[in-house]
Amino acid sequence: MKDSVAEEHLYLGFSHQYRDSIFPLHTSISLFLLSYCDCKLFKIFLVPTGENVDDQFVTKNLLGDLEVHLISRCQLPVVVQSCCLPAVVVKDGKFCRAGLSVVLRHIVQKTYDADPSKKDILELLGFKKTCLKACAEVSQWTRLCEISIPLAVEGFLMASPEHCQTIPPDILQLERKLGEPVRVHNDDKIRRQKLQQQKAGAKDAVPVLGKEATEEGKTVEMHEHPLPSLELSIAFSKLLVQEVSDAVNREAPCIRRTKTSDLPLLDHVFAEGLYFTLADIVLLPCIHQFLVSSKKQGKNLVNLPLISNWYQRVQKVPGVKKAAGKCNMELLQFPELMPAPEEELRDLSSVPHELEEENEDSHFIGGPRPTMTKLMENGIEAKFSPHPCPNWTLDWTNLPSAVSPGEGKMSRDRALRKQQQLNNLVAAVTKLAKPGDVIVDFCSGGGHVGIVLAHMMPSCQVVLIENKELSLMRAKDRSDELGLNNIWFIQANLDYFNGTFNIGVALHACGVATDMVIEHCIKAGAAFVISPCCYGFIQNTVKFKYPRSRKFKEILSYKEHMILCRFADQTAVQLPPERRIIGKQCMGLVDLDRAWAAEERNYSVQVISMEPETCSPKNNMFVGIPA
Repeated sequence: MKDSVAEEHLYLGFSHQYRDSIFPLHTSISLFLLSYCDCKLFKIFLVPTGENVDDQFVTKNLLGDLEVHLISRCQLPVVVQSCCLPAVVVKDGKFCRAGLSVVLRHIVQKTYDADPSKKDILELLGFKKTCLKACAEVSQWTRLCEISIPLAVEGFLMASPEHCQTIPPDILQLERKLGEPVRVHNDDKIRRQKLQQQKAGAKDAVPVLGKEATEEGKTVEMHEHPLPSLELSIAFSKLLVQEVSDAVNREAPCIRRTKTSDLPLLDHVFAEGLYFTLADIVLLPCIHQFLVSSKKQGKNLVNLPLISNWYQRVQKVPGVKKAAGKCNMELLQFPELMPAPEEELRDLSSVPHELEEENEDSHFIGGPRPTMTKLMENGIEAKFSPHPCPNWTLDWTNLPSAVSPGEGKMSRDRALRKQQQLNNLVAAVTKLAKPGDVIVDFCSGGGHVGIVLAHMMPSCQVVLIENKELSLMRAKDRSDELGLNNIWFIQANLDYFNGTFNIGVALHACGVATDMVIEHCIKAGAAFVISPCCYGFIQNTVKFKYPRSRKFKEILSYKEHMILCRFADQTAVQLPPERRIIGKQCMGLVDLDRAWAAEERNYSVQVISMEPETCSPKNNMFVGIPA
């Protein structure tokens, strides 16, 4: 165990207690993970939403051996006050992590860093440590686990009896997800093993892992019978650090010759596939509360056989029952349920695939000319405003080395282009900013924009928001080297930042992220300076539909707009000049649509080409000012 681990403060929201859970459910989930990890590395604070909360009542009914303190919202560190909870911050520090997935992943990593023998805890992050790493706006799976399921269960529990007769659509969505084939790394090998098992007969091919496993010195009943499938065998072999027998690993010649398309598909064991991950930790407290409430109401769970069986299976994972006991979660026992007959799954089949209709058009063949011609016939062409200060540049030679983007591992040419890009954004922000303004660098990456702004404008407060921890840590190191005191760092998705600010900035915000930043700025009444990127990644999401503006919607379909987006990405220097010109025109049209959408909400927006245009293939820049 490492001794020199800096204490961090974990702030959790608290609205009320309901049965054996604390609401919001994000708080119950966080506390359950802490119990599962046996993590005492954080000083935990509950932040009540109401004014009058009895301290003794909360702590008396709280979880197990975790020491918890109450703190009011106004007592939070200022950087945390700008974020949605849960949030973690180093004591007296300016580096904050906010949002459920970011905080949970940090708890897992910090637990392992403090005690590297806890490799099973690190395994919660999944293959390549990507479990719940993608932000909820981009990943439908992250959104379902992090946002939709907790909110659906909270709504179900709080609803009056007559309004909670039907199963929430998001629960049905999870049931359907658990029924989808599993895709995992190296699944070809596992699927061949499954085929061999099927041919040999499950009884002979599946190894018996043994009836007992040791969990912290206690004997735990794991399996009363041989495991019913290869998937279960592999999953629990990993959990118990056992090897699957050679009988399963050896492949017969006929198995090796089988085409991949003819191999059997893999079934879910846990939420993300074969292995127990952080997603299961997130879902368990939510599904537990839903099942407890359903049982009290006498609901028949025949429509949820996969969720019910998953719930039973998770309880067999070493450490889960112990953590549940600490959290006063009285886990239920159900008989093994078989998949329901088709006529009993009418509710399930009626749940639409998220974004199914909108994204059907995303697979298309054709060029941009018909779409561009259609817009021209309606008087719409790409147009760019003149650059307000094309020759403005920072004096890079006299700036500290830590300010320059060349401080990293960039080549000299790339560092020069990055400096040119920064000249454009900093020039625009300088014209807008006033002393005392708060400037937010969204999608900040390594902090190229934010650090320059913080250094050049010491009278302004600069906030860097980035989802990738390593990038933000590099930015903090550069800031520490410069001794900057007017800068905060927030590792979070954009949606978890709710602070007030005056100017939003983003350099090469990828795909939909540009629209997320614009939306954030409009809601805050803030000006924005944004350079978009990765137009080809634009697609309809839960929050954003394309085209964005009324004028474009009247003329273009979603499919036609996607054609513009795909070809807007074709501006790389190695492409033929004619194609780059068309790509630039498509970029201009996509951004014109965005600009008009903002103008419909009382903004004045200019679309400008950065100078020199060779500074980047993605050289468009918005400057938006509230009217």
